[in-house]
Amino acid sequence: MRRIDLRSDTFTLPTKEMMDSIPSAELGDDVEGEDPTVNQLQAIAAEMFGTEASLLVASGTMGNLVSLMSHCQRGDEVLMESEAHIYYYELGGISALVGAIPSLIPGTRGKFSPEQLEEHIRIPDLHYPISRLLCIENTHNRGGGSVWTPAEVAAVAKVAHDHGLKVHCDGARIFNAAVALDVDVKDYMRHLDSLSFCLSKGLSCPVGSMVVGDAEFIEQAKRNRKMVGGGMRQAGIIAAPGIVGLQKMVGRLRDDHSNAKRLASGLSSLTGVEVDMDAVETNIVMADITGTGMSAETCVNRLGKIGVQVFEFGIGRVRFVTHYGIDSVDVDEAVARLNRLLRQ
Repeated sequence: MRRIDLRSDTFTLPTKEMMDSIPSAELGDDVEGEDPTVNQLQAIAAEMFGTEASLLVASGTMGNLVSLMSHCQRGDEVLMESEAHIYYYELGGISALVGAIPSLIPGTRGKFSPEQLEEHIRIPDLHYPISRLLCIENTHNRGGGSVWTPAEVAAVAKVAHDHGLKVHCDGARIFNAAVALDVDVKDYMRHLDSLSFCLSKGLSCPVGSMVVGDAEFIEQAKRNRKMVGGGMRQAGIIAAPGIVGLQKMVGRLRDDHSNAKRLASGLSSLTGVEVDMDAVETNIVMADITGTGMSAETCVNRLGKIGVQVFEFGIGRVRFVTHYGIDSVDVDEAVARLNRLLRQ
């Protein structure tokens, strides 16, 4: 039975062109800034986002970590949405390693208003931590791939900047957001002080993430990357697929979004399965399977036995993610297999 893996876009496999780029990559010591392939990747990323510099890091978590370390001092407060990836999935690194305190803003599908942000920024007082940094997530993972528009980012960034805060974007899937709205990533970056994005999700690279910002910030991020063990030597073998990803894989994210809509439509036609079609903005589909009588855990286990892999995402919810390697045939087959399971 053919396996259909809809757990996450982290399960993408690299393209043949990416694999072919590795043996021929020109290498050097990246800690010393001497790997020409890494330098080329960083130059491409900086140009795409309109920033002075960028930095290759091992993962999205490391990208966020070194960004927060570069913006914050111990005891500072970092404002973010209440289900942000930085808070929810990064093992408490914000406090354990950065030494900062998260302040959580209850949002709607991962987003909050400028007015909500204004209410959460602390007035300077001897008794309070200093509100130092605002973090947003675009697209928002637990929000079901929800998208911030550039105008929405501009509005909250203005509030933050007016109060002297810096603004960082966990942009692991920022290209999904840009493609969904048909905007340039520069339209986001002009309102931000830093942004991290993944090469290894929708862009299908085997490993790696990038951080972008001004030259001073990136220099500090590079020092912090070294501090947490992220200084890599002949990292061109990682950077070469990254170059292919940025040059060849951004536009095809539209296919993932189209397949997600197709999947959502198919799932919503099944008895006991509910999907908010308006909430399917990018490549993530959240399905409420409460009406099937199965728990999310049971549904995930039973689907796995018939070759459809998905993740449980809370009580009564299952998450499906489309990505490179999943086509419309896979989508239809996954729906058909779930339908047969429900009929049993």
